Amino acid sequence: MTMLTYGLDIGGTKIETAIFNENLEQVDCWRVKTPVNDYQQFLSTVIAQIEAADAKSHSKGSIGIGMPGLIDHQGKVLSANIPCATGKLIKPDLELALKRSVVIHNDTRCFALSEAWHGAGQDFSRVFCAIIGTGAAGGMCVDGKLQKTQLGVAGEYGHLPLSAVLQQKYKLPVLQCGCGLMGCVESYISGPGISKLYQHFANEQISAKEWHLRLVQGEHYAQVVLSCYLDILGEVFATLVKLMEPEAIVLGGGLSLVDAIVDGLPEYIARHMFPGFQSPKVLRAKYGDSSGVRGAAILGANHAIC
Repeated sequence: MTMLTYGLDIGGTKIETAIFNENLEQVDCWRVKTPVNDYQQFLSTVIAQIEAADAKSHSKGSIGIGMPGLIDHQGKVLSANIPCATGKLIKPDLELALKRSVVIHNDTRCFALSEAWHGAGQDFSRVFCAIIGTGAAGGMCVDGKLQKTQLGVAGEYGHLPLSAVLQQKYKLPVLQCGCGLMGCVESYISGPGISKLYQHFANEQISAKEWHLRLVQGEHYAQVVLSCYLDILGEVFATLVKLMEPEAIVLGGGLSLVDAIVDGLPEYIARHMFPGFQSPKVLRAKYGDSSGVRGAAILGANHAIC
């Protein structure tokens, strides 16, 4: 009998559910809206997707779930995107209802696992995979496995502080992050961060998408924002290299689709490295938007909990 695995990528707007066969080939996939304000409705919706997967596959597959926020080893959640889940023990609640084991992890760590395991980072032993989009987070994988941690916060690079050197160089305002801390780099390197940088330099409020259009057109302020953005992200990634020595950095999320960011980043990382030391390879994710649900399925299949 073919062993099936279900991957669920739970976001603040949608729940994507996919069924994978034993070769990790996707055989079915669908999406539903995420309930974010009522925990029982949220729980019922997740359970309904797994029951639908059972019905479609005529079996009971293993279950891996990725969702935004911090999730400890007991399955207790802290999530700004899904507020009704904060403080809840979602893992035991789901296991009680489904009568089987559930593996649950942060969605960006699922992305990291997917890209390290036969993804863009497959040729490297040590890989840091980073989302740059609405937020900024990622995960470190060694030999195709997620780095094991106790608290579940490893990989939250977006909440490293902006350095005083760059803050003063660009005369940037010190912004309060949604996490409650001051000066987190996520406030500058995320999609909304791009908008804030543009407003800072050009005194005009535009979206990250509009910034990209102006960048392609060669607009002056769009280029200024790009240089500042790469300087900040380059310094953050250079810090990660000094701490963890990844051989490659794999980028995902909406901003990873901007060629100027992917192509320019190695040079800016090198600017913040020790003289004579090379930057790691910077690669674009192989599986794109599908990496999160794929990584969740890998967790479910291998129980690669960290």
